[in-house]
Amino acid sequence: MSLLELIGRADERALAASAVACLDRCLPLLAGPEGAEPLKPLWASCEGGREWATRLVAVRTAMDHESVADGPAARVRAMLGAAPSDFAPAPLREWADACSLVALEIHGRFDAPDGDTPRDAAGPPRAARGGPAADLGPLVAGELERQVRILEILAETTGTAGSGAGMRTALDLSTEGRRVLRAVMSRRARIRG
Repeated sequence: MSLLELIGRADERALAASAVACLDRCLPLLAGPEGAEPLKPLWASCEGGREWATRLVAVRTAMDHESVADGPAARVRAMLGAAPSDFAPAPLREWADACSLVALEIHGRFDAPDGDTPRDAAGPPRAARGGPAADLGPLVAGELERQVRILEILAETTGTAGSGAGMRTALDLSTEGRRVLRAVMSRRARIRG
């Protein structure tokens, strides 16, 4: 099943976790190489929407101190700002879809050798979300695979006794992706520094 099909079929729990995971993997852009994990409170609300709106406000407030220039970091901040207060399928689906594309495009930027956005940065990732696509760099391919796997795991565990384990696996996959992006950013900084 394609990423877009998985997003289209996902419930609130999976949509919220998918979007938070996309932002989570892009956090090194906001928090630096050794930054904190400000999205933890939202992860806790993904399971059933408990205190979602309250925790969303708290996370936004906590991240207000992070200075953000233009570029990818500003896009991550904008996606957090676009998060819906309502824990409902329609707004969460729209947000999850937008977060998915932003995360893929950001990873595409780091696939480029010089760190500049390729002319058609959105083309291959956008196409890959609908099915198999060629010409994906390793970071975009890895990000796409994580997005698909998280939605599959959450779909498999919805309404089961293993739902908490599914959420934990999604968090682990996201943490792994965040480490990958941190490593790429650190390597780039060393080369340029």
